[in-house]
Amino acid sequence: MGDIVYVSEVRIERENGPVRRAYLPAEADPVYYGTHGPVAEHYGHARGQFPEHATTLDHVVGAAAG
Repeated sequence: MGDIVYVSEVRIERENGPVRRAYLPAEADPVYYGTHGPVAEHYGHARGQFPEHATTLDHVVGAAAG
């Protein structure tokens, strides 16, 4: 096994309900995660109950597709 070359340091803060702020390396502003549309409905959130943000799954798919 080689030397460790990178350790990602990420801080996550829950804001309200499903809304979370992620502080990521090389990003000046936090990235917000939450729910939207059918995902919010699946978790029982009424429309407009929380601000809509991309889910963590949306970000994973976007990263893998890039």
